[in-house]
Amino acid sequence: MAMTTTPEAVHSRAEATYRPAANRLGLWLFLASETFLFSAFISSRFVVSGTDQPEHLNQGLALLLTLLLLWSSISAFRAEAAIAHDNRRLFQREMLTTIVLGLLFLVGVGLEFNEALADFPANTIYGSSFFMLIGLHAFHVLTGILALGVVWNLGRLGHYGSDDHWPVEGVVKYWHFVDLMWVAIYPTLYLFGGS
Repeated sequence: MAMTTTPEAVHSRAEATYRPAANRLGLWLFLASETFLFSAFISSRFVVSGTDQPEHLNQGLALLLTLLLLWSSISAFRAEAAIAHDNRRLFQREMLTTIVLGLLFLVGVGLEFNEALADFPANTIYGSSFFMLIGLHAFHVLTGILALGVVWNLGRLGHYGSDDHWPVEGVVKYWHFVDLMWVAIYPTLYLFGGS
């Protein structure tokens, strides 16, 4: 039986091959641009205030926030691996775990903001760097949680599987990026320097 090659069939095959590569390239370019943004904010902390930092930093809470994000990266990875192997139940559980850990992180940031306002207000040199960096990162965590929520809900409705899970992969890569940025922010604000 001879295969007919219509322009529509050729276009459809070409698009199916091109789209994942274009999506990945677009995501990596977006993450590269975000890296420049975070790098500018991190470097401005040292340009503006050197290595000075107040003595009243809540190191324990910052460490707990770090552990929450690292744990959330593991659960995000497990969710992606689960859907890649058509394990929808594990995908849903791990994706929901990631969302909950992200929300707990934001609650912790709220507590840290409340404490920090009393110890070093936003109009001080260190305070401006602190609140800008933490605020920028918290915004990215919030957008990541929203994206994870959309992917979780679509997965709950039967979308995605081993042969089509790019949205899960893309959102999880973004989540890993957000976690990686915290790994840079944490020592920048809490570990480097001292008064």
